[in-house]
Amino acid sequence: MPSLFPFSAIVGSDDMALALTLTAISPAVGGVLVRGEKGTAKSTMVRALARILPPIEVVAGDRFSSDPAEREPLSPDGPFPTDAPVETRPVRLVELPVGATEDRVLGSLHLERALNEGVTVYEPGLLARAHRGILYVDEVNLLHDHLVDLLLDAAAMGRSTVERDGVSIEHAARFVLVGTMNPEEGELRPQLLDRFGLTVEVAAPRDPRTRVEVVRRRLAYEADPDGFAARFAGAELKLTRRIRTARELLERVVLGDAALLKIAEVCAAFEVDGMRADIVTARAAAAHAAWHGRAAVTREDVRAAARLALPHRRRRNPFDAPGIDEDLLDRILGEDELPPDPPPSDPSPPEPPSGPDSGPDSGPEPSGTSPDQGEGSGDDETWTPLDNDRPSASDGEPAGPEETETNSGTAGVASPDAPYRPKVFRVAGTGTGEAGRRSPALTRTGRRVGARRPDGSTGTVHLPETLRAAAPHQRARGRKGPGLRIRGEDLRVAVSQGRESNLILFCVDASGSMAARRRMAQVKTAILSLLLDAYRRRDKVGLVTFRQSAAEVVLPPTSSVDIAAALLRDLPAGGRTPIAEGLLAAAEVLRLERLRDPRRRPLLVVVTDGRATAGRDPVDRSRQAARWLAGTGVAALVVDCETGRFRMGLAHRLSVELRAEHVPLGEVAADALTAAVRERVA
Repeated sequence: MPSLFPFSAIVGSDDMALALTLTAISPAVGGVLVRGEKGTAKSTMVRALARILPPIEVVAGDRFSSDPAEREPLSPDGPFPTDAPVETRPVRLVELPVGATEDRVLGSLHLERALNEGVTVYEPGLLARAHRGILYVDEVNLLHDHLVDLLLDAAAMGRSTVERDGVSIEHAARFVLVGTMNPEEGELRPQLLDRFGLTVEVAAPRDPRTRVEVVRRRLAYEADPDGFAARFAGAELKLTRRIRTARELLERVVLGDAALLKIAEVCAAFEVDGMRADIVTARAAAAHAAWHGRAAVTREDVRAAARLALPHRRRRNPFDAPGIDEDLLDRILGEDELPPDPPPSDPSPPEPPSGPDSGPDSGPEPSGTSPDQGEGSGDDETWTPLDNDRPSASDGEPAGPEETETNSGTAGVASPDAPYRPKVFRVAGTGTGEAGRRSPALTRTGRRVGARRPDGSTGTVHLPETLRAAAPHQRARGRKGPGLRIRGEDLRVAVSQGRESNLILFCVDASGSMAARRRMAQVKTAILSLLLDAYRRRDKVGLVTFRQSAAEVVLPPTSSVDIAAALLRDLPAGGRTPIAEGLLAAAEVLRLERLRDPRRRPLLVVVTDGRATAGRDPVDRSRQAARWLAGTGVAALVVDCETGRFRMGLAHRLSVELRAEHVPLGEVAADALTAAVRERVA
């Protein structure tokens, strides 16, 4: 097996290296979340981290890696005698696949021994294997919610409890949680985001010389992995020794009152939620001091800790840029060094400091020259409330300067209002889509509702049903003695009912026929509000607009709040109304999404007054496009935006051709639009 790419050979990811190393020094910090674009060596650096960590001592033969120095280790293989043999082994890096089953993560009944020997034996899962090591989740933002719940429980309690299939087990599960993600593929569930102690935003270096060095090292590694690793063996050993020294020094690092007060001032200034930010920053600052060989926390340590511990905890709106304001951070910290704590006024011995048992926030020395990386980013886990005193479109006030009702090509840009929390809406029926948190569906996770024969897809074994299928055939199979004779046709897998994620695709008339600018501001607000809810529920939301003579996919189906905000901000409106082009463009988006994810059920929401005015025979072409789209079987809803005393009912006719529900709506107020969608899909 070829050697891994050395940790010390990675160029241009200094902040990430700092966060990983400090968390390794003090696991109490709570792990690292790495956000960044594709091709920035996120996975490479995480996998290389385990190779530079000092080895650990474990009780020989214990499947749960118990610490021999622990008085009463929480291990199902215990209790152990005081003179139990001890062995030394490297720190494990356990990778948790995003598609893993609950049995694989928690562990379950040892099926082979249960069937052949008739005994109940627990087979440990990934959480047990990761104890005292690193649990790595690549694409952590795509992790199914049932696995997120398991990680939250283990991270909070430091132990894992298994109660299933006749097994009742509890074992220690303390690990460094490291996750990597690409924000373009969706955001992270807020509860899990808050569990990461540190976060880092990585990007490819922009300095050409640094990029050349990255390519040079990668090509050298691929040509001779073992030889390349040997070149950096000395640097790797130096990092290992430095981490071991920092761990020993961490217990003696003094986190004085002045440092604690400065940490509190920084956290208060950035308006973080809760007290976890203060605690993590204090632990990271102490670890940073130990990493640099200092016996007391300094201003530099607090600054480094705040840069990594606060970005994903500070309050921000969806339109705000991620990261923290470093100028504000420097003003709060000031230029003077933290004063030392005054000596105690009485001769009694001082109490031990509260911070040294906490974790790290800095990594190895920079291995190459590169521009500064972006600060770690995170998303506000709270909803932005609407200002009740602010006039809204539903109150009769325009959301922005109104577009003149004309069919000219002049386009205006309307900005959305502050997003709000929409009510939960669900697609009717029971689907089979990817696990999410919205509509009922038959999924791999959730509540067991039955059993079935395996059809080639993976699934959780339904043990009682498997035994029930095999039991009547034991005499015919010549069974003698204990144990059952199981054959392939006896196997049954569980049928689980949970929830799925959906796709809501808006097809919006952006022409100038009906005060489009006002309408677009309200539609933008509705989409962003639905998107904020959708990313928590693993949904996708997309937007197709049509104006002048063509349609445009303004917002491809996505779960990313940041990308949605950027694309929707400058959405223009005005011109003629090419309804046929809009419907055809929406059909193409749905077709492509069906190829990418055939099990995700969509709902098409068409927002228009039905007045087709662009192209030759526009009315006839729009009806033909609607009939063709209806033939694809997509569920649809037409929101009628026609206003005025005399109405032509064109949107209603369009809904008939589209086989969609028609919702008369004088004005497309954002809250009314969301209510209409909710009523249609409930």
